[in-house]
Amino acid sequence: MMKFFRGTTKYVGVVFAVLMFIFVLTSVDFSQLSGAANTVGKIDGERVDARIYEAAVQNAVDNAQRTNPGRLGLDEIQQIRDEVWEQFIQNSVLEKEYKRRGITVSDAEVVDAMRSSPPPELLRSAEFQTDSQFDLAKYQRWLTSPAAQPILEPLAASYRDQIRRLKLYRELAGDVYASDAALWQAWRDERETVTIGLAAISPQTVVADDAVPVTEQEARDYYDAHRKEFARPAAAFLSYISVSRQPIASDSAAALARANAVRAEILGGAPFAEVAQRESADTVSAAKGGDLGEWARGSFDPAFERAAFSLPLNAVSEPVLSRFGYHVLQVYERKGDKARARHVLVPIEVTGDHRAELDARADSLDRLAAEQLDPAALDTVARALGLTIQSLGPVYQGFKAQVGATVIPDAATWAFEHRPGEISNVIETADAMYLVRLDSLQEAGTPTFAQVREAAVQGARDAKKLVKAREAAQALLDRVRAGATLAQAAQQVPGAQYRVFGPFTRLNAPVSNARVVGAAFGTPVGRHSGVLEAEDAVYVLEVIGRVAADSAAFARERQQYRAQREQLLRQQRVQNTLAALREGAKVDDRRAELMRAARAAQPTS
Repeated sequence: MMKFFRGTTKYVGVVFAVLMFIFVLTSVDFSQLSGAANTVGKIDGERVDARIYEAAVQNAVDNAQRTNPGRLGLDEIQQIRDEVWEQFIQNSVLEKEYKRRGITVSDAEVVDAMRSSPPPELLRSAEFQTDSQFDLAKYQRWLTSPAAQPILEPLAASYRDQIRRLKLYRELAGDVYASDAALWQAWRDERETVTIGLAAISPQTVVADDAVPVTEQEARDYYDAHRKEFARPAAAFLSYISVSRQPIASDSAAALARANAVRAEILGGAPFAEVAQRESADTVSAAKGGDLGEWARGSFDPAFERAAFSLPLNAVSEPVLSRFGYHVLQVYERKGDKARARHVLVPIEVTGDHRAELDARADSLDRLAAEQLDPAALDTVARALGLTIQSLGPVYQGFKAQVGATVIPDAATWAFEHRPGEISNVIETADAMYLVRLDSLQEAGTPTFAQVREAAVQGARDAKKLVKAREAAQALLDRVRAGATLAQAAQQVPGAQYRVFGPFTRLNAPVSNARVVGAAFGTPVGRHSGVLEAEDAVYVLEVIGRVAADSAAFARERQQYRAQREQLLRQQRVQNTLAALREGAKVDDRRAELMRAARAAQPTS
């Protein structure tokens, strides 16, 4: 196919790197890998060579770093590895589907697409511009140049893959048609509204624990009936120490002193704008001399606004403390709830002796990180620095290591790549530095009854509570049928709640349970539903009002609406088909196993 292209110019490096990544993924012939000795897994029985997989991962990592310069953490790299693996699976199942359907692409089709539809990345390239507009002729000349040769093969592979996918999508969605009945159903779902009164009985709030005692046998029976629900992924148990990087009182005092110095400089005659440009941490306003423009009350931090709306015009404020730091503020216009002002922001940052102390502690942590195979090293440094060793776990594979609302980045990913007893590198966040020790690993599987006894007891108790809640809901419904309103009946059930919801459509119902939504739109106005059971509660509802969808508007807009719905249906069919192909793939993922084996093979000293 390369006979189509000859000539001279330079190519764009970033596009080349991206296309090389695509080329690696799309050019893999899975049927030829079955004999590979070192594989990361199998897809529908065909081996995936570890070298090809790792090359694709490295390309993806390089692209990510090119797009967002800076260090990638273990979590980000693991995400990239998983995305590349998923792409291998998708490409494998698509290749089989292309063959099954006989979908092929000729060289001429590829060439035509390359010449007429440039890659989006190149549309903005300066060398293809004429009068600030993309020049197709320049691009086409570039395609025939010798300097373009290195990019042609990956570019052609990318176009070939896109054309095959387009042909597949056309086959899948070419016959999509939305009938009038289907259109009306969708129109009605989006526009018909209902207002309901809803009585909710939560088993957890209505039924006390001591009202439903659970025997040992009932707990065991619940465990046996719900074994799959008790299954757990692999888990890591960790210990860690942390050094806070949060500012302390001395840092706040230093920031206040600096803010006072800024104010004194301005009062001494220095132009506010020049000081703001030099000193303010608010880079957006600093570029404009600290000017914030006009804003309305409620737009900024409350402490900042209290000062802004009480300060005399053109006066330079004392430092004002907000959650962002100290502000030196000057309001030059104010009308009602609107104001114009300029400011200098001095953030509260770690500084001085506190900075030196943190640097020393960071050095100690770094030295410890060099002794990663000595589990006792964590205890040693904790004693030396006066830190407390904290326990964390279980941390489940695929989840983040989290202490309360604080995530320790990379810790979970690191744990499942290492051996018990090892210590991580220093993990740094904006708020703290961490060292983590892997204490133990627990394989994925179903825990024994003894290990989850309390959870089994609670599950059996919740099941009993649900029965009691159903009985309470039935009693409530009996009161309604006897003449009470639903609101009155709910008041007679301790813990039951009655609320009015709506108007809402089928697509934004306040309760997502299908039975509740169906009852809301299927029950006549002024009537009540039966007892409706959901996962979190038991409900009884009444329909207060309903507004039907506008059939006249539907008749007027039917053709336009059909085009919109058919486009959506095409997308859904393609997505559902691709999801079904992916679900049907037999995948043997050995990546983690190989990584553990590689770690185990490394020397321990």
